Amino acid sequence: MRVADGVEMLEITQEIRGRTATICPALLWDDRDVVLVDAGFPGQLELFRAAMGRAGVPFEKLTRIVITHHDIDHIGSLADIEAAAPGVRVLAAEGDRPYIQGERIPVKMTPEAITRMTAGQPPEQVEERRRAVAEMLKHVPTARVDETFKPGDELPVCGGLVVIATPGHTPDHISLYHRPSRTVISGDALTADNGRLNGPPAAPTLDMPLALRSVRNFAPFDIAAVIAYHGGLVRAGIRERLAEIPG
Repeated sequence: MRVADGVEMLEITQEIRGRTATICPALLWDDRDVVLVDAGFPGQLELFRAAMGRAGVPFEKLTRIVITHHDIDHIGSLADIEAAAPGVRVLAAEGDRPYIQGERIPVKMTPEAITRMTAGQPPEQVEERRRAVAEMLKHVPTARVDETFKPGDELPVCGGLVVIATPGHTPDHISLYHRPSRTVISGDALTADNGRLNGPPAAPTLDMPLALRSVRNFAPFDIAAVIAYHGGLVRAGIRERLAEIPG
């Protein structure tokens, strides 16, 4: 879906563990760079290639991949995309680098995180979650990171991408603001439902109070559109909804 000149919201749908899941990575381009934000679930390389083709941007022109955080649905196909697009450079927050590169266990797969995220759930659901994480740990995707950034940096691509600190969903989660189109690429700091902006997803968010406070960090920006990785494009009522989300 075209968001603005040089901005496309990709829509990638696949059955994942028995459920149909749609993710909405962002694609930006100009006469010098083609930038993909986030890299989907494992095994989605060809879906990305096809989605970029539908957007009229050849996969072979990809120059940068920016990662908002290291959850498996955001880095799952990163290594495959790296291998298929020689010369592409991967950018991520410094704190996320060791997780993406496989030097540390993902923050949501530690015993402490599982306990925190399943608090109050029935014992059978907790055990199911533990088994699922144990299985995922056998196949955690890893990839290289070429450059790191910190909140407040402005990446000199596609007219300027401002890095916004939005921790809570994960400790080093970031969002992006594309200056030319006034578009926020929110990762999982925000979600959407039928064009309505919502807060971060409850179940997979490590620190919800912090994640809700992070929503305030969008306030200084003049926002015309939000691309939510889960939920898609929002154009209407953005400032009002940001003010309504408790934080």
